[in-house]
Amino acid sequence: MASFGHGTRRHPRSRGRTWSRTGPDRATLGIIGVICAVAGFFVLGIILGPVAIVCGWLAMGRTWAGSRPMTAVVALVLGAIDTLLAIIWLSGAATPGMGMF
Repeated sequence: MASFGHGTRRHPRSRGRTWSRTGPDRATLGIIGVICAVAGFFVLGIILGPVAIVCGWLAMGRTWAGSRPMTAVVALVLGAIDTLLAIIWLSGAATPGMGMF
């Protein structure tokens, strides 16, 4: 059988050859989480809060033990606060008085 190209490249989509298999690194996920958490305080907190929590959790390596980057912890905490405030705001907006108090 005839071979096209070089014989050393047997598996072009192996784990070491493409960056998409490994995904974004932890520092990037932490920064994305912090940006989503801060933006969630101003708009769409009910959506951006959980996104920040997930990004922070993935940036921590899905564990509570060991060393954690500071941006991951900040994203997780701010995302939780953001989600909680959005839920409180939505429950206050759903009352008959249309206000928080």
